[in-house]
Amino acid sequence: VQLQAYGGGLVQAGGSLRLSCAARGRTISNNAVGWFRQAPGKEREFVAAINWNGGSTTYADSVKGRFSISRDRTKNTVLLQMNSLKFEDTAVYYCAAARSSMMAVEPSEYRYWGQGTLVTVSS
Repeated sequence: VQLQAYGGGLVQAGGSLRLSCAARGRTISNNAVGWFRQAPGKEREFVAAINWNGGSTTYADSVKGRFSISRDRTKNTVLLQMNSLKFEDTAVYYCAAARSSMMAVEPSEYRYWGQGTLVTVSS
């Protein structure tokens, strides 16, 4: 399966962006999906995840209350709505499909990765 993340861009602090993750090649409707990000000079970190049917979500403390993850299983896509963006949210954002239907925060639990989309928040 190929994952493509898009929707990144330049936004002022306090603004919003919506990232999309589209799957091609096979369905990911039975996989949990996560978003991760990597800022320059830093390790990749977990942002948010959603289980296979969208019934459960989890977030990193740094984005809780500002970001929202959702999925449309019929369209094989996962969205990340990002509100109240901060300068420190600047990073390349990656979506990934987990090895199972359960959410996970560790990158090693994810099998398929998209190429990443850059989010730049100006202060």
